[in-house]
Amino acid sequence: MKYYFAPMEGVTGSLYRRVHATHFPGLDRYFIPFLEPREGKCFDGRDKREIDPAENRGIPVVPQMLTNRADRFLEGARRLAELGYGEVNLNLGCPARTVVTRGKGCGLLERPEELERLLDEIFAKSPLPISVKTRLGISEEEEFDDLLKLYRRYPMTELIVHARVLDDQYKGPVRQDCFARSLEGAPWPVCYNGDLFTARGIEAFAQRFPQTDRLMLGRGLIGNPGLVRERKEGRPVTRQELRAFHDQLLEEYRIRLSGDRNVLCWMKELWFYMICLFPDGGKEAKAIRKAQRLEDYQLAVSWLFEQRELKTEVGYHR
Repeated sequence: MKYYFAPMEGVTGSLYRRVHATHFPGLDRYFIPFLEPREGKCFDGRDKREIDPAENRGIPVVPQMLTNRADRFLEGARRLAELGYGEVNLNLGCPARTVVTRGKGCGLLERPEELERLLDEIFAKSPLPISVKTRLGISEEEEFDDLLKLYRRYPMTELIVHARVLDDQYKGPVRQDCFARSLEGAPWPVCYNGDLFTARGIEAFAQRFPQTDRLMLGRGLIGNPGLVRERKEGRPVTRQELRAFHDQLLEEYRIRLSGDRNVLCWMKELWFYMICLFPDGGKEAKAIRKAQRLEDYQLAVSWLFEQRELKTEVGYHR
């Protein structure tokens, strides 16, 4: 089984990827979140740092682009090729309203003619191989049949399927029965994404879909950064390992970012997911959310690690 780390805006930036790969090696790919190629400079600011080869040295990364413009996608792909990247991923799955209303991400799925024109041009002209991440449709899973007919016309490296429609957002059960349709006669590898939060859950999925040899993990892997190792080797993350991972990440953010507020913003986002490992840590979770100074934050985190039991079998829960 191959394991991919899903791109999660506000969490899995270059700094997080480096620290995670240091403490929990073994993932096959990390996807760089949501690059938006722009007119003129193409990539600038945060995007430029995210794709800097120095920021990703020694880490298997795939840049993901979020655009509905073939010319901008192609310019971005050319720039990525110059930097030495070997593949680019097209995001057709982001359900955020600000993205969808601009006809990007999952918003392109409700514009089939525009989507077809985009795919025609980028697959004909891209200097890099292309993979696609998609949802099943907008409101009904039956839409996935037409999407699959379209996708099968193109020589993508793989199709990554988040088994929900746009209207599902991240709520409710994933639609694994619908995902199964993508495996029937697929001309390329298919990767599954959606609600795999524990090693036991991954095992159950593997038993149901033995023909699937690759998984993309997002919230479950952020919640439990040692999840893939636990699945592969049967060794859950320990309290000491998690604390070492947390402390290095905190120190790296303190070096890069200015001011307590910015550092706390990133760390609190992480704990939104990782608190699942401490199911009886509600008091400390509240203190972490309310902390306005690093000293208060560190006190709450120390108490959490010292006094609360770590349970990896709980996993992230909505």
